Amino acid sequence: MAYNYDPAAVAEYGKDRMRFELGDTMVEGGPDTTALTDEEIEAALSAYPKSWKRAKLMLLESLFRRFSYEVDTKTGPLTLSLQARAKLWKEMYEDLKKEVSFSSVSIEQPPECCKKPPYFYAGMMENERAADDWRHRHG
Repeated sequence: MAYNYDPAAVAEYGKDRMRFELGDTMVEGGPDTTALTDEEIEAALSAYPKSWKRAKLMLLESLFRRFSYEVDTKTGPLTLSLQARAKLWKEMYEDLKKEVSFSSVSIEQPPECCKKPPYFYAGMMENERAADDWRHRHG
């Protein structure tokens, strides 16, 4: 697993910018200081190659769910407010989820391999024989 961050690459939409936007830039300590691996970020970006916000939403959901179980800790003079971090990510998730749902004007379509003809269609309940009988009697 890799934990890398290059501040010079923040201008480009990629792993480094995602780390920057999520506030997950302290990579020096590897898994001890970083919430996401490079591979997790790359997987989200690959899952939504045309939607930066949806990839970010996917990562935010993962973060707040994963870290919501951490508890605040106090050892001597050191206090770690771990719940605040999870709460911040959840708030970011909720805000972005609203933004994404408002900006979505169409429902995401399934991949070509999974498309099937619609089950329901206009006129499927019409009975031509009954219509002809009614026209014949009332015509």
